[in-house]
Amino acid sequence: MPQLLVQRSIQIQASCDKVFDAVADFGTWTTWSPWLGADPQARVEVRGDGSSVGAVYSWQGDLVGQGEIEHQRLEPGRRIEDQLRFIKPFKSQSQVTFELATEGGGTRLTWQMRGSLPWFLFWMSRQMETLIGMDYDRGLKMLKEWLETGQILSRTDVQGVQPVGPLTMAGVRTTCALSEIGPSMDVAFSEARRRLAEQGLPTDGQPMSVYHKLDFKTGAFDYTSGLSLPAGTSAPAGLSAWSIPQVRALRVEHIGSYNHLGNAWSIANQVARYKKLKQSRVGAFEVYQNDPHDTPPVDLRTMIYLPLRG
Repeated sequence: MPQLLVQRSIQIQASCDKVFDAVADFGTWTTWSPWLGADPQARVEVRGDGSSVGAVYSWQGDLVGQGEIEHQRLEPGRRIEDQLRFIKPFKSQSQVTFELATEGGGTRLTWQMRGSLPWFLFWMSRQMETLIGMDYDRGLKMLKEWLETGQILSRTDVQGVQPVGPLTMAGVRTTCALSEIGPSMDVAFSEARRRLAEQGLPTDGQPMSVYHKLDFKTGAFDYTSGLSLPAGTSAPAGLSAWSIPQVRALRVEHIGSYNHLGNAWSIANQVARYKKLKQSRVGAFEVYQNDPHDTPPVDLRTMIYLPLRG
């Protein structure tokens, strides 16, 4: 059977004991779960003492499927060993561990999963490792923010299928890893504004980013970040052009820190799969509704669009 190995880690400014107590308590998991946001009506149950060996956290929902995870070994402040059992959409078992180590006055938390896929899904192993890794990254970011600040600046509103466009934008097209995308986009936006200004073109267009492709082997995104242009305006030399006519698209709004935009993207794609919406190849995109330089992270609003075929 095709094997899976996923591992992600994060540094949290909290003691190992505090981090351990949070992760070992299944009662906290709905707070920082990277999956439940898409399926708020999912049924979640904790059997037994949620912080003890033998406790079981189970879930069942239309979008998140069905499964459970059981504490098998708990070493306070050091290590958690769990068994993960998926029931739907397919059956599988995996070993999940959380390892904690003191680092930089806080804790380095490492989340790992070892398991396998059914044989008929052998062709998806690399894709699944990348996607699950992105989920782990999202969950760790939320756990970190919650433990350090007491809140998570991320809310998502699924607004359904709506018309969008026509749109034309000019920007910088590049490829980078997900962990580098923030600084990379800052450079792209600055370069786009500079080149537009040099040509006497408007620089007050709506900032937006179009995602062309995700390389599942490297986890790198191919994307373009830039500014929308008035209809009929051509992109100047040195910038990439992108445009769409009016199309139907699944629209999802994210309210909160850009650090958690992945939550809204995950929810959008889960809803699209559940509703069997066929996505267009023109590229999914996000439009930034306010300026991060003068807007608190809690109030940042981002519209995410998944253009559909037909």
